[in-house]
Amino acid sequence: MKTYEAFLASKAIAAPARGMKNIPPLHPSMFPHQRETTAFLLEAGSGAAFLDTGMGKSLVELEYARQVSESANGAFLMLAPLAVGAQHVREARKFGMEARTIKTMDDVRQGINIANYERIHLLNPSTFCGIALDESSVLKSFTGKTTRKLMEFAKAMQFRLCATATPAPNDYMELGQHCQFLGVMDSSEMLARWFIADQREMGKYRLKRYGVRPFWSWVASWARCLAKPSDLGYSDDGFILPPLNIQRHSVEVDLMAGADDGALFRTPDTSATGMHKEKRITAGKRAERVAEIVAGKPNEAWVIWVDTDYDAAEITKRIPEAVEVHGRLDVDRKEELLVAFSEGKERILLTKPKIAGFGLNWQHCHNTAFGGISFSYEAYYQAVRRFYRFGQNNEVNVHIVLAETEEAIWQTIQRKAKEHEEMKREMVLAMSRETITKQVKQGYAPKMEAKLPKWLRAAA
Repeated sequence: MKTYEAFLASKAIAAPARGMKNIPPLHPSMFPHQRETTAFLLEAGSGAAFLDTGMGKSLVELEYARQVSESANGAFLMLAPLAVGAQHVREARKFGMEARTIKTMDDVRQGINIANYERIHLLNPSTFCGIALDESSVLKSFTGKTTRKLMEFAKAMQFRLCATATPAPNDYMELGQHCQFLGVMDSSEMLARWFIADQREMGKYRLKRYGVRPFWSWVASWARCLAKPSDLGYSDDGFILPPLNIQRHSVEVDLMAGADDGALFRTPDTSATGMHKEKRITAGKRAERVAEIVAGKPNEAWVIWVDTDYDAAEITKRIPEAVEVHGRLDVDRKEELLVAFSEGKERILLTKPKIAGFGLNWQHCHNTAFGGISFSYEAYYQAVRRFYRFGQNNEVNVHIVLAETEEAIWQTIQRKAKEHEEMKREMVLAMSRETITKQVKQGYAPKMEAKLPKWLRAAA
């Protein structure tokens, strides 16, 4: 007779395993958590690797791609942000794998082919035996043109991989977009099963109280999420990062400049429009402070992040040796300059998080300054994580330069950071409950003979 537990288990929803039945030996250089994650993804066929920065996500992607391409004797496609493709090629060579960057179908060969997202319209999906999305948070804009194109491009592929360090744990729509791309479930069905609309915030959803455990059990059937190896039961040795030093610089400004007619002082509002107006007024002062900070370490590599073109212009006046990568450059020139900085050929890089804040590994640099910052916590987090990741041997120094009138931006970032850490912790714990099956059991070996108490012996 079926037990009640077995009955409940039979009703649980899980992604179907549609990948490899027998997993070949994986790369010997992999850490245990990487090996377990890769084996899971190959068995699942289509799945997600939500590995925090520094957990070896690139090696997981490359090994997954290698195994799929060798099994099918075909060409595998990996899509990556600008300049990250060349980085993956270098990573592949380090581990004895062959990979190449491609621009058109003429470049495609059997094995691992890596292209920028910007080139997807030049590629034919029927040619590839599988696909991996590096920095797959690109899927978050469900109604965006790129997201729709990716969904259509991959819909017939058996093997699909999403890899990102920051699937926003408090944005369940992003998880829904991932599972839809992977062919696991439509995002609308996911929301209908486990969520209700959050009346406090338009467009947001929250888990039904009774759906928390079933939802995460389902996510664990197609994804692996970890911030450190111990989240899967392994040792964290070698994955403890050096200190992260965040230094806040508040720049004094003239509150009388730009005041409305009849007002003695200007009082900027906290809306995005109001902050942009304020930032334009304070751009020069902030640029001066950034130049002073960078001049303090004249022989070390720096990345200066800006939020706007006028911030970049003010900083370029004061630091003319900085190489700027901006949106007006063509794709090839952007990639050329980013690779030059990655290889140490350029010392100071000036750019925006939306251009270079995702995917690149810059452990050779441990100094960065934000000459301007937006309300986007993800952009800030990803920009810092270009340096603060596994393989960084130095303390990372992060300088946040804001005018005193822009305090609302920093307060918002701090609040979102706290929420992100809390939600990520809940996500990792929930996933761990469902994925850790290893248990260390010690047999009982008594050292002393047990003796009955007198009152029991008397009763006997």
